[in-house]
Amino acid sequence: MKRKLPLISLGILITLVLLSLLGPLLWGQDPYTFHRELILQTPSLAHPMGTDRLGRDLLARVMQGGRVSLLIGVGSAVIASLIGLIMGVTAGYFKGWWDKSFVVIVDLFLTFPTFFLLLTLVSYIPASSMILIIVISVTGWMGTARLIRSESYRIASQPFIKVLRLAKVPTRTIIFKYFLPLLAPIFFVSFTFGVSGAILAESGLSYLGLGITPPDMSWGSILSDGKAVMEIAWWVSFFPGLMIFLVTFSLIQISDWLQDRANRREITSNEK
Repeated sequence: MKRKLPLISLGILITLVLLSLLGPLLWGQDPYTFHRELILQTPSLAHPMGTDRLGRDLLARVMQGGRVSLLIGVGSAVIASLIGLIMGVTAGYFKGWWDKSFVVIVDLFLTFPTFFLLLTLVSYIPASSMILIIVISVTGWMGTARLIRSESYRIASQPFIKVLRLAKVPTRTIIFKYFLPLLAPIFFVSFTFGVSGAILAESGLSYLGLGITPPDMSWGSILSDGKAVMEIAWWVSFFPGLMIFLVTFSLIQISDWLQDRANRREITSNEK
């Protein structure tokens, strides 16, 4: 059964991206200003998401934090996906000692669970958006690389690739003209999963106090701020948590749709 484009998920994702990028410019509240008289105000027309324990407008903070969370998510996914693409294509195309080196490197990274490896690295490095992007991408490329390697093996065994190699067509031409278009569906599926995974990783680190620290903010750090008042002010943790859930859920739905299209295209090409 053909899977329809998840328009609702796509609409939610676009809305949240625009809210994070343009919202702080349009909303009149300052996410950093303290208001003693507005401490832990419930959601209202003046403050749709309420205020936190320092009287700061939560909507303004969620929009500002969304910029950081999305930046880390997209930035980490881009770097991790590119590393995975390069490593996977290299191993699948050249094979031999390249492939053996790939297996050793991947096994080395997979020796430790990813999140504990993140915790270890962040514990010794002062956290910032750029540091988190680098750390999350360095610990998150293995899944993409293994998928790309497997598909590269299949492509490399195709007769037309063998003919091109016998004809001494430059390796660069073969990879960019024939490999990358065939690998594009897997790459984009891995990328969308990577964005959601990076946002969740950053949120987990920030929730534990090892990620984004004040005065900067992210959805994870705002969620962490609400721990102390969760019993009396549910909204402080609820709304940033809702943003994380909506983005992750939407990206997973879009990833499923991309994967379904890739599978259908492969079935169609095999039938031909």
